[in-house]
Amino acid sequence: MSPSPIASREAALRIALAARALNGLDIKAFAGALLEKLEGPLTEAKLSKLTVEDLRVILAGDFAEQGCHVGVEAEQLKEAVRLLWGQGIEHDDFPVIEAYADGEMPGSIRVAVAANRGENLDGHFGSCDRFLVYQVGQQAIKLIDVRSTAEADGAEDKNAARSELIGDCQIVYIQSIGGPAAAKVVRAGVHPIKKPSGGPAREALAELQSRLSCPPPWLAQIMGVPSASLARFEEGLEEEESA
Repeated sequence: MSPSPIASREAALRIALAARALNGLDIKAFAGALLEKLEGPLTEAKLSKLTVEDLRVILAGDFAEQGCHVGVEAEQLKEAVRLLWGQGIEHDDFPVIEAYADGEMPGSIRVAVAANRGENLDGHFGSCDRFLVYQVGQQAIKLIDVRSTAEADGAEDKNAARSELIGDCQIVYIQSIGGPAAAKVVRAGVHPIKKPSGGPAREALAELQSRLSCPPPWLAQIMGVPSASLARFEEGLEEEESA
């Protein structure tokens, strides 16, 4: 496996936020332009050396043909540079990750939540800034990881890359998702659940948690255990055979 062209999640976050500040510049193309300028891998130290003039040259190059530079003002360039330097990035909206070791919550399932800010379900699958990853069991809900989507958006097929990013999860909660993207999520072995109203992530997970002890058929299949109705049916057969 070739090394990632972006050295860290922090660097990926800076690039994604700077692209957004530049009128929603395509992240993959922007990262590619930065790679040409700085050579990979893109580190926080390298990004901190960029200047407003560097960005101006980048936007006047390959992006000029795409019209991406149109409407980008001087203040936007300055803001993008500040973000690439790591200035003004609020990290206090990143939830605290809880300690977790594989296997410590028997019978639990792993759930991703599409998020943009804080510990909220407030993202579209194809455009959310991050996925919050939880381990959900009958007795506890633990946030075990926060995964930036910036690097996935640099892939040729960003929806497939986003699906791979949460491929160790069994369920993903999103506010919305397109049909082709949903097919790729399912192909990755993840069950998408849409909650258009969004809200606090733990509220949605608490509802899911309450169903773990007596899961409906769809959830029982995800958990790899017989559903309650199937279990009762099997118990009835055993009682008839023993009578």
